[in-house]
Amino acid sequence: MRCQPRNGHQVYIWLKNVQMCLLCDEQTDSISPICTPCESELPWLIDPCECCALPMPMSGLTCAQCTRQPPAFNEVIVPWQYDFPIDALVTRFKHQGKWPLGRLLTELLAQNLLHRFEEGLQPPDVLIPVPLSSKRMRERGYNQAAMIAHWLGQALKLPVNERLIKRVKETPAQQGLDAKARKRNLQGAFALTGPSTVTDLHIALIDDVLTTGSTADALARLLIQAGARRVDVYCLARTPKPGD
Repeated sequence: MRCQPRNGHQVYIWLKNVQMCLLCDEQTDSISPICTPCESELPWLIDPCECCALPMPMSGLTCAQCTRQPPAFNEVIVPWQYDFPIDALVTRFKHQGKWPLGRLLTELLAQNLLHRFEEGLQPPDVLIPVPLSSKRMRERGYNQAAMIAHWLGQALKLPVNERLIKRVKETPAQQGLDAKARKRNLQGAFALTGPSTVTDLHIALIDDVLTTGSTADALARLLIQAGARRVDVYCLARTPKPGD
């Protein structure tokens, strides 16, 4: 039985008619299901680290961690900080099956990426979602990263491959672990199903939230070692440094 929702159909009505904002329930001023005031009040990430997108005090900076130990991925593209209401929207999408919220955030991410492509950002050859363990897939019934990847693929007209990487080791949840514990937790957790298929490709990893970047780094190293030319990360939100 296939639990993953079929991505060929839109989760909510997206027609040229009256739309109600999914955040405030007021009528929107466009065909988008979010009104302009709500969209402008989202916690947009203005000054990210040029590598991992950690929120920084000003633009053009690279965080200390990326300077000391550069990650295997090249760049993170993310529109928002993991703050209210984005944190609540992602949680409801991820853990409560509120797919319209995930679709809305993905559409806004796609608009952000299209703008970046027009400014010179190189589009990837393929989108690869971060895989979910078999146990969590059975419990949750869907992989939110795969849903984001397929919605992005439709909007950006890019191929999606959710079978290239598999999680071969059941690991405890990353939530609540520090950066070092997360790295230890991920050792040997992933494997490629067809290493030769990534040779010289520019790949974008897709996830919902980037926290320490340990998962993205582990996957990027796996892909680079298999011959990928470049690995970027596209996600919905970036958490700040603990304590900030």
